[in-house]
Amino acid sequence: MDGLGRRLRASLRLKRGHGGPPQDNLGETLKEPERTQEHSLPNFAGGQHFFEYLLVVSLKKKRSQDDYEPIITYQFPKRENLLRGQQEEEERLLKAIPLFCFPDGNEWAPLTEYPRETFSFVLTNVDGSRKIGYCRRLLPAGPGPRLPKVYCIISCIGCFGLFSKILDEVEKRHQISMAVIYPFMQGLREAAFPAPGKTVTLKSFIPDSGTEFISLTRPLDSHLEHVDFTSLLHCLSFEQILQIFASAVLERKIIFLAEGLSTLSQCIHAAAALLYPFSWAHTYIPVVPESLLATVCCPTPFMVGVQMRFQQEVMDSPMEEVLLVNLCEGTFLMSVGDEKDILPPKLQDGILDSLGQGINEFKTAEQINEHVSGPFVQFFVKTVGHYASYIKREANGQGHFQERPFCKALTSKTNRRFVKKFVKTQLFSLFIQEAEKSKNPPAGYFQQKILEYEEQKKQKKPRGKTVK
Repeated sequence: MDGLGRRLRASLRLKRGHGGPPQDNLGETLKEPERTQEHSLPNFAGGQHFFEYLLVVSLKKKRSQDDYEPIITYQFPKRENLLRGQQEEEERLLKAIPLFCFPDGNEWAPLTEYPRETFSFVLTNVDGSRKIGYCRRLLPAGPGPRLPKVYCIISCIGCFGLFSKILDEVEKRHQISMAVIYPFMQGLREAAFPAPGKTVTLKSFIPDSGTEFISLTRPLDSHLEHVDFTSLLHCLSFEQILQIFASAVLERKIIFLAEGLSTLSQCIHAAAALLYPFSWAHTYIPVVPESLLATVCCPTPFMVGVQMRFQQEVMDSPMEEVLLVNLCEGTFLMSVGDEKDILPPKLQDGILDSLGQGINEFKTAEQINEHVSGPFVQFFVKTVGHYASYIKREANGQGHFQERPFCKALTSKTNRRFVKKFVKTQLFSLFIQEAEKSKNPPAGYFQQKILEYEEQKKQKKPRGKTVK
């Protein structure tokens, strides 16, 4: 396991800085790509395959030991005739997955009751490619004590609500027979991933039930399709969420503690989603396996989730400048101390006011997501939404960002003080590098909000400049 842990730590390592070698010491040095974004979940236009693998991971007792180890007991599809490099990559992937399906260690015993959990993990290869594991862990049907197992769908697409529904269908078929899963997953594999707002309908036959038609609809607003803010709102106050956001914006170390895998997974994805349109570009592990707990000692930024059973081990680890969030109690166990002072006060108040308006009136997850995400998007619109005007272009179209005049353009001293720090982060650097390569700002949700904000300013009566 130690060897596997080293390989996983190396594979989960991301670029620190601009072109230099990795600065952490979690594993052997590997060649890394020019630019890597761990938590950048792209907005797929549609047409891609839904998934790469469906796996069943079960617990098997080790020989002459009381411990169990997770192993893959079912795989669809089985890939053949792979090139050597492809085969090695597949072997690395399939060795890593069981560890993340059972991150809570090897000490298990047969159970008669076990709450069903849905969670996810992210694996990033050394070439920067990213795969998401969507997991459903439950106790299989049957008499007497038994061990939980995990259904795991591996995909490069970030759309958690959609894959949760697919896992419902897989679970329903597995209760009948593994043989019933195959035609459903084959049909899904042959179907094209829908564009935002579109629906794909699958025809599936189930013994004793007949033919079923299963509709899978992708949310129209695709920038939030990989997240659900409900758990984060349930665990923490608006003020605490704002402090986590402030810590993430300055790329600090953040650890979430919770009992359940589902809570950890949903809350850490939600926290990272608040950074939109920017992407967390450092170590990101929604549920840290026991063998990788040393990650919390990493000197570079990270955002990780740890199960509550490992709280003392985490607390005893040598850590500096970390925000340790107890999701069960809704408290901060450790903090730097300046989290309330990172963001401009006026903009902080604006976020809190917006979050508190009518939050109890929303009924659907989509409405809640939009309500929570909106004020944070507006924060970036007001602080850095003018970025495109400060990219100077050469004749060949290559852009060069003008940092000093960009910062000076902000009339508020508190906003300018914050932005001067923010432009030095990997978050902003990766974003602006992409903008420099594009002749026009990308047509997306963020650009739409920038244009709306600029139009609102034009409609206001001219006022004299005020400097706070």
